[in-house]
Amino acid sequence: MVLDPAFTIPALAVAAYDWFQSSWTITRNYPVAGRLRWLALSLRPFIRAYAVEDDTHGTPYSYAARQLIKTRSHGLADTIPFGTELDVYEDPHHWISHSMAPEREPDLSPRITVGNEQSSKPYSASILNISAMSFGALSANAVKAMNIGARDGGFYQDTGEGGLSRHHLENGGDLVWEIGSGYFGARDKDGKFDPEKFRDKAANEAVKMTEIKISQGAKPGHGGMLLGSKVTPEIAEVRGVPVYENCLSPRGHSAFSTPAQMLEFAASMRELSGGKPVGIKFCVGQPHEPFALVKAMLTTGIYPDFIVIDGAEGGTGAAPLSLPIGLVCRFGTGWC
Repeated sequence: MVLDPAFTIPALAVAAYDWFQSSWTITRNYPVAGRLRWLALSLRPFIRAYAVEDDTHGTPYSYAARQLIKTRSHGLADTIPFGTELDVYEDPHHWISHSMAPEREPDLSPRITVGNEQSSKPYSASILNISAMSFGALSANAVKAMNIGARDGGFYQDTGEGGLSRHHLENGGDLVWEIGSGYFGARDKDGKFDPEKFRDKAANEAVKMTEIKISQGAKPGHGGMLLGSKVTPEIAEVRGVPVYENCLSPRGHSAFSTPAQMLEFAASMRELSGGKPVGIKFCVGQPHEPFALVKAMLTTGIYPDFIVIDGAEGGTGAAPLSLPIGLVCRFGTGWC
């Protein structure tokens, strides 16, 4: 058998390099052949998606859900004949209950009014909306595409804690401006909340409500870190942070430290925004904490217009690897 020099010479060169390098044990012990492991790792996501994953159990979205989104985005018919692929006896199994007398003319755009008597500009919100995702974790095109969807669908887009960017405002969709512990877009040079910056941006007609983020399910006990390599000049300008430096969301807020102070902060945000509804977003980690919040409402007489309870099934682009691994252990397969 005659070996082709065009193959053998490069292979020998790679083998010599692998033999003498000291960075990678696998290729040092198995020159050339060890690189097949890297190839397998690079192909792993595609093999899982196309050969291993079934139609209904993928996360965070199943193949069936992704195909439905793709079909609708291309304007194709999404009505098909089917027999269920779900195990309806599996625990848990979620379903829509039948009725012998279903509503004859269902409301195709159900909405709910958000805003109590302390808010002068209540907002009629859809019951289905776009959850919080920040510019920085998402690209500009993704933010704009979602805002177009919010505009055309008649629902709102939550900005996430990454600030209110021009991409959010470009296409006229309704917005909920989320303010986290970093006060991005409404902070001074020391990272403290800046009332004047908040007032000026919250006055924008597209901003229908504002939201105080206390905690997030994907980052328990950890505020989050957007790596400096992602902090481009545009993102730095939106957030009010230095360019190409790690952007930290602190674990807690500097503007308040007690439930009563948090409600007073919410009241000031409502006033600064011109009476727009203000909500609070948090995770329930300890039962006494929501009890303390309710007690503070009764004591101060200040009530948020809405409350968002975050779960552990969400994601993030700014958490240490140990956190998502821990979440998989705790919530996915049982206690580690």
